Amino acid sequence: MTMAGTVLITGVTGQDGTYLSRTLADLGQQVHGVLRPGDSAGDNPAIMHECDLRDGTDLRRLVATLRPDVIYNLGGQTSVAASWDDPLDTIATTGAPVAVLLDAAWHLHEEGHPTRLVQASSAEMFGNSTESPQNENTPIAPVSPYGAAKALAHFLVGSYRQRGLHASSVILYNHESPLRPDTFVTRKITRAAARISRGLQDRLELGGLDMRRDWGWAPDYVDALRRVAEQRHPGDYVIGTGQTHSVADFAAAAFAAVGIHDWRPLVRIDPALKRPADPTEQRADSRKAREQLAWQPTVSFDGMVRRMVEADLAALDSGAH
Repeated sequence: MTMAGTVLITGVTGQDGTYLSRTLADLGQQVHGVLRPGDSAGDNPAIMHECDLRDGTDLRRLVATLRPDVIYNLGGQTSVAASWDDPLDTIATTGAPVAVLLDAAWHLHEEGHPTRLVQASSAEMFGNSTESPQNENTPIAPVSPYGAAKALAHFLVGSYRQRGLHASSVILYNHESPLRPDTFVTRKITRAAARISRGLQDRLELGGLDMRRDWGWAPDYVDALRRVAEQRHPGDYVIGTGQTHSVADFAAAAFAAVGIHDWRPLVRIDPALKRPADPTEQRADSRKAREQLAWQPTVSFDGMVRRMVEADLAALDSGAH
């Protein structure tokens, strides 16, 4: 079942928001997006509305005016590392706006307009979990301001769901694509591999190679968001591949994609780049999503890395960077 109607996406110009807006527009839905003042919409098909997520009054007014059938909240701080630099802003952009959106959706619900809300939660909420893999019932114990902000939003969604709102949390594990900014270590790696292969860079500096993550293909995860919105009943869903790889694995795959197999001499470890209190491993148990949403990943780890490297090589060849 594909829902028609009007949707509102926060974080619409980010990686996930861009893929989601394109998907929903292709399905015939009217897509509206929240655009930070001063940002560029690019080639995003959404109808843009400038609004600062920290401005609760303006955000509430936008929801009341548009009366969307579905709200996808993908906005806010997206970097764990950056959340340590400004934890207050992380809470203000990643946690607090969810309270505004839920309350605005609840008012529409009371008026007889059953707005649904889908929250993009994060595996960072689990922190250094003693359980592996993690599922929807794993205790939430974040170890970063970003994880804590996502946990606040997650608990708020659960509270409004108990109240009667169709509100769901989709607990997303790491997911990548050519749209990922190079402030993320994954894109930093693929871009460096591309540049080194072209003789434009000498080495890649990383904070470490041992951290393990459950990495997947971003469009697959966006597809899960859409499927959750279309469910008859709301709920929480863990989305991930169930397989983990280390940063070293990611680097090896990226350099292999450009024909470099002896990659370690090209990598320098800089302890200053290591994030504080970083979970060593996260792995998803997405059985609920696979059974109830008929969702499954479609792109392998090596395929995902290769696509990112190929995009970086194409950008270099076109003179984009």
